[in-house]
Order: sequence, then C-alpha cells, then structure tokens
Amino acid sequence: MGTLTTQESATVERAVQQQGKMFRHMERWALINSGSRNLSGLAEVGSELAEEFSALPGKLEMVAPAPVTAIDDAGREYDLAHGKHLHLAVRPDAPLQLLFTGHMDTVFPKDHPFQALHWIEEGKVLGGPGVADMKGGLAVMLAALRAIEGDADLASRFGYEVIINSDEEVGSLSSGPLIARCATGKRAALTYEPSALPDGTLAGARGGSGNFSFTVHGKSAHAGRNPRDGRNALVAAADLALRLKAGMDDTLSVNPARIDGGSPNNVVPDLAILRVNLRPVSTEDQARAERLLETSAAVVAKEHDVRIERHGSFARPPKPMTPDMEKLFHLVRNAGRDLGQEIGWRATGGVCDGNNIAAKKVPVVDTMGVRGGAIHSPDEYMIVESLAERAALSALTISRMITA
Repeated sequence: MGTLTTQESATVERAVQQQGKMFRHMERWALINSGSRNLSGLAEVGSELAEEFSALPGKLEMVAPAPVTAIDDAGREYDLAHGKHLHLAVRPDAPLQLLFTGHMDTVFPKDHPFQALHWIEEGKVLGGPGVADMKGGLAVMLAALRAIEGDADLASRFGYEVIINSDEEVGSLSSGPLIARCATGKRAALTYEPSALPDGTLAGARGGSGNFSFTVHGKSAHAGRNPRDGRNALVAAADLALRLKAGMDDTLSVNPARIDGGSPNNVVPDLAILRVNLRPVSTEDQARAERLLETSAAVVAKEHDVRIERHGSFARPPKPMTPDMEKLFHLVRNAGRDLGQEIGWRATGGVCDGNNIAAKKVPVVDTMGVRGGAIHSPDEYMIVESLAERAALSALTISRMITA
C-alpha cells in the first residue's frame, strides 16, 4: 500500500467501518422489487433511500419524472409513466462542485421469478436481484459520502449533488433533463454502476445508444382480388430493417429487434412498427447513424409508397476518453494503488448515465460500484468484501479531488 496522509487514513477508516451497515442497506433495498416499470416498488425503495440519504446535509427531494412518450403496437403515441427520482443538493455555493449518481431501478419486473437473495459462497458471494446493479453501489456511495462528511474541514471545502434515478435501465428518458441540469458546471462525477469485470476493472470509453420506432403506414387491400391496390406496410418495414442492418460496421452496431403489426393472411397489411437499436462508437458514428436513419426511411417510403413516422433518439451519446477523463481515471487508479487495489479500465459497448454526464463535458468514472457479475440475469452476484473496498476507493478519490 502507498502512503496516506493522516486525514486520508481517517477518512478511509470511516468508510471501511461501515461494511456491516452497507451490507444491511444493500440487503434491504435488494429485497424490494424495483423493476423500472414497477411504480409502487420504485416508490417504496425511493422512500427507503430518501430516509438513509437524509443523513447527509443539504436539501433532499423526490423529483417528478419528465414526460416521456412511446409507441404502442398499434402505432399510437402514449404517455409512459415513470417513478420519481431522488435529488440531494449539499453546499451548492462551495467553489468545488461534484456530482454522484446511481439508479434505484432494476431490470427485473414485479412478476420475474428472481426476487430472493441467496449465498453462492457463504459470507463471501451473494446472489440476488440488483445486488450488484446497483443496490450495492448505492450503499457504497452513501458510505463514502458519510465518510467525507465525518471530517468537517474536508466537507466544508466542496459541495455536491446526488441523483438516484428510477429509469436508468430503460434509458433515463424521464431523468435525462435532471441529469443534464445537475451535471452542468461540475468539476467531476462518479457513478456507481458495478465494475466492468469482477476484478474491479472500470469501464473507460463507452459507445452510445439510440432506440427508435418506425411506424409504417401503408394501404390495406384484399390479398386475392386486388393486392396491387394495397401498400404492404409489413414488407416496407422489413425492407427498412434490412437497409438499416446493411449500414452496420465495426463502429456502428445496428440491431433491428422487432416488427409489430401485420394483418390476417387475406389482407394486405396497412400498419407495421419496426423497433431498432443503434450503437455508435463515436460522435462521428452517431452523425453517420442519423444520416442512415433518415435516408433509409426516405428511400423506403418512396419505393413502397408508404408513410413512415420516426420516434426516438440517441438518449445515450458516446462517451470518449478525453484528456480530462483520463486524468480522473488516473486519480482513481492512484487512489486504488495506495489502498492496495489494482485498478485498470477498458472500453466497453455498454451504456449508462455516465454517457449523459460526459455529454455535458464533465469527466466521469461510472463504474465505482461493487465488484460482481452476471448482471441483468438471474445469476447476478456481488462480492461482499468489495463493499468496503469500493467505499474506501471512493472516499479517498473524493478526498483527493477536494485537496488537489
């Protein structure tokens, strides 16, 4: 281990001493189903989180979600309900301002069979819904901030905002404006997604992601008597899917995922909805993807004599490794080294709120949460000792950002 100052040692010790409390927090929160569409579960876990995070100074509130719409299987736009988001502002007038983010939702809906916690290795590896992604990370964030607040001199030198949103797993559409507002002007940000690998490796550069629905309006006709009078929306949607897929290359992933609509066999279908996900590696790739979407839809509309409406956006912009970002990663790595933790990072194709924070030109490390794995599956697990490890890493990182 490297050399820590007396102040740093005390801060790290305060973080590590919360191991038991972190485990109890994670355990309680993970036992509440908070799937992204389970509004009652989100309200319950949000209330639990608000109670615990209110131990920090500042103003805490549950923020109403921004309006979000979606396209149903009949091609109609409708309002999509979301849960509230936790927001905490501490010492907003301090010269140094940081941002800490996490999410309370999981990918497991209310009726999913994966609802219980279980020991994979007694006392060491715990399986359960959201234990890594990211109820464990929320416990780490809280412990690290409590450790910092335990030193009045250290705490007085910085301010921060905390966001725990309810919709990260479904794209953060209803929390995006809140994230953008809170990220503006921040020196740096830490997000508490689980580590990219079980050994603690961080996610570095990330590609972006956009989800789109194309509603194709054709014209119905009898499939036997006058099929040529019809305009087959299903065929047009299939053609659009193939054209978009043909635009895929090494730096732009295109995944046509589903076509809704159709008709009985004796009717030319007049409606189809194509769902597609695109993942550009860079901002240049995102611009190219936008052109692909626009030109492909225009060509298909003309050739098939149909009308096409597009819904969706690139809600997660690409997150490149900028010089400021690299400087922050080195700070985290050096903190890890001084704690006896080997910290590396690698680029990843996954996306998270770190993408949105980076889009505001704020350096962010977005995998400060626990070590674990198999997230988004019934095999999800968390390595228990990583609660104290990562709380210590965060506390030391924050301390050094304050004293730098």
